[in-house]
Amino acid sequence: MSGKNKITPFHKVLVANRGEIALRVLRTLKEMNIKSVAIYSEADRNCLHVRMADEAVCIGPASSSQSYLNIDAIVTAAKITGADAVHPGYGFLSENADFAAAVEKAGIVFIGPTAKTISMLGVKSTAREIAVKAGVPVTPGSDGVVGKNYHAVARKIGFPLMIKAALGGGGKGMRACLKEADLDRMFKTAQAEARANFGDDRMYFEKLVLNPRHIEVQVAADNYGNVVAFAERDCSLQRRHQKLVEESPSPFVDNKTRLQLQAAACNVVKAAKYSGLGTVEFLMAPTKEFYFMEVNTRLQVEHPVTEEVCGYDLVKLQIQIAQGEKLPFSQKEAATIRCHAIEHRINAEDSEQNFAPCPGTVTEWTPAGGLGVRIDSHIYTGYTIPSFYDSLIAKLIVTAPDRARLLARSRRCLDDFCVEGVKTTIAFHRKIVTNADFISGNTDTGLIERMLKQEKGHESQR
Repeated sequence: MSGKNKITPFHKVLVANRGEIALRVLRTLKEMNIKSVAIYSEADRNCLHVRMADEAVCIGPASSSQSYLNIDAIVTAAKITGADAVHPGYGFLSENADFAAAVEKAGIVFIGPTAKTISMLGVKSTAREIAVKAGVPVTPGSDGVVGKNYHAVARKIGFPLMIKAALGGGGKGMRACLKEADLDRMFKTAQAEARANFGDDRMYFEKLVLNPRHIEVQVAADNYGNVVAFAERDCSLQRRHQKLVEESPSPFVDNKTRLQLQAAACNVVKAAKYSGLGTVEFLMAPTKEFYFMEVNTRLQVEHPVTEEVCGYDLVKLQIQIAQGEKLPFSQKEAATIRCHAIEHRINAEDSEQNFAPCPGTVTEWTPAGGLGVRIDSHIYTGYTIPSFYDSLIAKLIVTAPDRARLLARSRRCLDDFCVEGVKTTIAFHRKIVTNADFISGNTDTGLIERMLKQEKGHESQR
């Protein structure tokens, strides 16, 4: 980060990402009159973020390991273009402490927390210890990573429990274990997945909270000790720990609980001496008791939901903090709820074929529009979706004065949204917004799986 108590305006920022998040950052940079540099792989030559940037540098072949995950290539691109800062976006290297350290070592500002902070909070068991010291409730679990005696640790916690990768994320390296007879198999499976995805197979345990909601709080902290928390996002609609729909405010959280969540999130951030934007994630039981899960040390995919509700440009705020500026608003202003908002993640996937990815050429792209509608996407008619990266092609963000009108508008938008040439999850989102439990706000992290199971039951009866 830039020096404390020193404001250093950026002249040129390299965006170390691709697709819609790269476009999102580039647009904010343009509004701030800051020059931009895009990086791209050989598969992304025709991507919109390449066209929009002031400069663009090809950093390698299509494979992400040789391009968007290539730390040396990205840092070299920043150096040769004279960038004085790097924005990591989300995914890829956004939470990679080695990347942040390499950027810092090159004398370039990393727009995010320091490498030390990312490293500390990236180990979930360490983040959990910080939460405990900050007085924030955590689910009963192992004290740090588990070793060969993991059976004894599991018995002490009790079943059911969650097996989690210490350096996990995105649902990888996680398994729910309902009874001890399954522990060895689940542990080894989760460990192998963690080793393959993160190069680290350290694991820890948490008590499994049944029928929970996934609630997260966006936070912002500057270099002067100021911290604010925004209204919560409800991210309970998930499939295999991957979020599909996010909304704010949560239909389940009352004002008293909301204040408690915000206070807990701020306490964790302060205890970690955090600077920048981040997200503190919680599990919430049906009784409204909540437990700390983790801190995401980056921008979230669902940040537009919070932007619409609070009215602030979070990417701009990231950049201002990295330049050494103070937070421009108070906790009261940050927490003010201006509307209700929902985000539908539209993926190029076939929901009827177990959500298999569907790369290919988009022959028609007609997104929804109208009052209270925002589309964050890098797709256009004629664009070929590559098979090398995440299947997210658009985020449909809808706002309205209240939740009833929000859901009505979402249904209309999903009916309007037309994509041809590839399969998408639009039709599945239509099922979500007409689901009785979702409409009533009676949701938890298992709702999507129950919907899919019910569909399969109906098909088998035909």
